[in-house]
Amino acid sequence: MAQICMKAWVHGSVQGVGFRYSTQSQAKTLGLQGYARNMNDGSVEVLACGEQEQVDALIAWLKAGGPSSARVDKVLVEPHQLAEAPRGFSTR
Repeated sequence: MAQICMKAWVHGSVQGVGFRYSTQSQAKTLGLQGYARNMNDGSVEVLACGEQEQVDALIAWLKAGGPSSARVDKVLVEPHQLAEAPRGFSTR
């Protein structure tokens, strides 16, 4: 199966509520590589690489609101091309 990468920007009350760590846990459960990092505008950027079905599952989880401590207002998603896929899933 082909590996894909998607980048998502999650807006709302998503910093200081354990969002990156919950996203990391969810991504690892799905077998994805990438990262979740806080952005200066208060959003969280998520890079997810893996099988289409698993990437779609993580994006759906983000759009559904992520962890219960967060409030997600919108999620912007676009395909992302990498020269080399990241190893593991980290928080930054």
